[in-house]
Amino acid sequence: MVWRHWGRMVAKVKEAHTNSAFICDSGTYIQRNDQKEKHTVDLSATLKTNDDCYDPYLHREVAHPTTNWETLFHLLKGSLGTGILAMPKAFSNAGYALATVGTIFIGFICTYCIHLLIKCEYELCKRRKIPSLTYPGTAEAAFAEGPGPAKKFAPYSGYMVNIFLLIYQLGACCVYIVFIAVNIQAVANHYVGDIAVELYMVMFLIPLILLNWIRNLKRLAPLSTFANFITVISFAITLYYIFKTGPTFEEREPVSVIENIPLFFGTVLFALEAVGVIIPLENEMKTPQAFGGVFGVLNKGMSLIVTLYTVIGLLGYLTYGPITEGSITLNLPKEDILAQVAKAGLALAIFITYTIQYYVAIDITWNQYLGPKLENHPKAKIFEYTTRTVLVLMTFILAAAVPALDLFISLFGALCLSAVGIAIPAAIESCTYWYHRQGWSFYLMNVKNLALILFGVCGLIAGTYTSLRDIIHKFS
Repeated sequence: MVWRHWGRMVAKVKEAHTNSAFICDSGTYIQRNDQKEKHTVDLSATLKTNDDCYDPYLHREVAHPTTNWETLFHLLKGSLGTGILAMPKAFSNAGYALATVGTIFIGFICTYCIHLLIKCEYELCKRRKIPSLTYPGTAEAAFAEGPGPAKKFAPYSGYMVNIFLLIYQLGACCVYIVFIAVNIQAVANHYVGDIAVELYMVMFLIPLILLNWIRNLKRLAPLSTFANFITVISFAITLYYIFKTGPTFEEREPVSVIENIPLFFGTVLFALEAVGVIIPLENEMKTPQAFGGVFGVLNKGMSLIVTLYTVIGLLGYLTYGPITEGSITLNLPKEDILAQVAKAGLALAIFITYTIQYYVAIDITWNQYLGPKLENHPKAKIFEYTTRTVLVLMTFILAAAVPALDLFISLFGALCLSAVGIAIPAAIESCTYWYHRQGWSFYLMNVKNLALILFGVCGLIAGTYTSLRDIIHKFS
């Protein structure tokens, strides 16, 4: 998920976190702004306040607000990455008929849960009279207004969200390392003989560490622009080979074996879900009220994304059938120069993109947790660079230990995005409106959200178990 303007948007995550609000252990709500001023509002009093007169959208001060089209473009860029190249493999795990229906269904569920998250963020900001919240801040504020057990969990809910997001971002980095290595291996081995994929990972280790020592993402803007260009060209070449080979329904299963369905679920979630960037995108809009709605930016963007992923997955599987690889690029002819250009080009683009995914992980670990505790330490810079190096080494070690691209994608999609993309937004809505809805509205809301939570949890358990089972089987 690398793109030209993403660097500026991701950098806002830190700023949004600094400007956001959180719940203290004492039950007091604290708002922080750029002047580091602090204001406290009693939660119980806030719930009784008439908040209809406050509109958070009118109080957001954004230095460089984005238009609706710019936000749509950012959303598309944030969702289009290595996941789209894994969709044909996802379709092979489910069968073309079931996978087509399943991708549309999962896309609908993901979009609906993002709507829940945005709606609850707005409602909680409105009650507390603050302009915006981050995802962890929204979770903390929502659980603090829920029933008794939820209130006790509120101080830890933000940490839970951050842990899932951190695992996902580090997992995406692992996927990127494997993707880079296997595609370079597919090109190089044609000329130099068979070399293990782990050795290609080692070749890229030092460059990755040095690249991720760059603290200012603006310095990577030219490289990101270049990565955008070669990504588009490489995607076009991949589509050319798909249509050249020709899709066919012969010997293609409409429904695959049931035990592989969880792999499909995890891969589609990994590919489609962009929940980590949704709130920062909405918070940066000039007209954030245009983000939701039937014809809002979110629905337009997700409709295009789901359609594109479904088409690529279907055509890729119908073209290559059961031999479909974890990345469709690996099915391209090994001897064709054009195919080799596509593989090498995408590997280079993803190499640059690694830094963008990695930035969110370093923002959570260093900027939000370790950095504030060590900011006055005389060796704070050394600790920061050590942290950056250790995180890269962690992703490298895991990728080298299990160089299975498709299983990695399915594992982290099921493990993390089932929670932060489906289950947690549903729980946030129930807690947000627990004392604000009555009668059938209350019961229907909680029955629906309970079904979403169970769906997310079952997907998490089944997808994680199946991915780990296949990883153990493949490398045992």
